[in-house]
Amino acid sequence: MIFSRAWRSRMYPGGRPGRLARVLNRIAAAQHSSGFLAPSTWVTLEVVGRRSGRTVAFPLVMTIHDGRRYLVSMLGRRANWVANVRAAGGAATLRCGRREPVRLVEIDVAQRAPILREYLAKAPGARPHFPIDRHSSLAQFAAIASEYPIFLITPVGP
Repeated sequence: MIFSRAWRSRMYPGGRPGRLARVLNRIAAAQHSSGFLAPSTWVTLEVVGRRSGRTVAFPLVMTIHDGRRYLVSMLGRRANWVANVRAAGGAATLRCGRREPVRLVEIDVAQRAPILREYLAKAPGARPHFPIDRHSSLAQFAAIASEYPIFLITPVGP
């Protein structure tokens, strides 16, 4: 585990990124978007800010489940990127070495459990943000699924 639950409370007071987390997120966004300093599942999501109107970048770990790509909110429903994606109607750009225009479609709560389990297996930094272990049963993941939005990544354009 990269960060313990104690670190999480310091870095994400009230479930929102504090000063240290914001600095580390900026560094991670640059690393994720480079495409050569990180695994291909580390991406930077760029979406128009719902208040500022400026493009905002968020480092995320993409999950691949049954051949489809997903983005999971480790901070739950209140994450800024989730609100921005919803306000933008799902329009966003993924960066991992190149820019890819995408549409993010929020998936139904009933479909989230296996994707959440896959996400926790691949994203160790997210584990302190979840109340269950990555080896938990699908029923346990289903019980918390409504708290963690998941978006299907669909390419836009040719």
